[in-house]
Amino acid sequence: MARPLLDRLNLNPRERRLVGILGIILLVLVVVGIPVFVQSTIMGRRSDVADARAALDAVQAARGQLRDRQAKKDAITSRYANKAPPLAGFLEQQARAQKIDLSDSVDRPEVPIGTAKKYTERNTVVHLKKAGMLAVAKFLESIEKSGHPILVSRLQIRKRVSEPDSYDVELGVSAYDRNAAPPKKEKEKEEKP
Repeated sequence: MARPLLDRLNLNPRERRLVGILGIILLVLVVVGIPVFVQSTIMGRRSDVADARAALDAVQAARGQLRDRQAKKDAITSRYANKAPPLAGFLEQQARAQKIDLSDSVDRPEVPIGTAKKYTERNTVVHLKKAGMLAVAKFLESIEKSGHPILVSRLQIRKRVSEPDSYDVELGVSAYDRNAAPPKKEKEKEEKP
């Protein structure tokens, strides 16, 4: 079929040879070029799929970390949900349980803390006279295990010279309270003066 077409075009032998070479080149491009193009497209898609799988694996691996972070955040939130009682009374009660006498306590004013002032710190300093070390240790442990956001921020222990296992202790205790965020409606009213 190609021969009669070439005969009709009245081509000289040189032009026929060039048209034949062009036909062979087109045939090679079709036979070799299309598979190469398809193969390169498939390889590109495979690399895209591999990248997507790597991203999904990273997300799956991060889920455990996110759960851990959320659990820590929930633990902190639940700890601050349990508001600390007035410190002087609380410390007096804990000291009585350990048979320790508090000689005096001094409450300090509340101080807002944090960048957004979401928390307030209440601080009380108490003095223990003639306390045994075991009783002091149990007293500190009872403060720690109270479940309230309370921290021993200052501890000064002086040995009494005249008596064995007798100490004078100055103890600074801080309680942290989370301030409730105002409802959204109040925020909007404050922003629209």
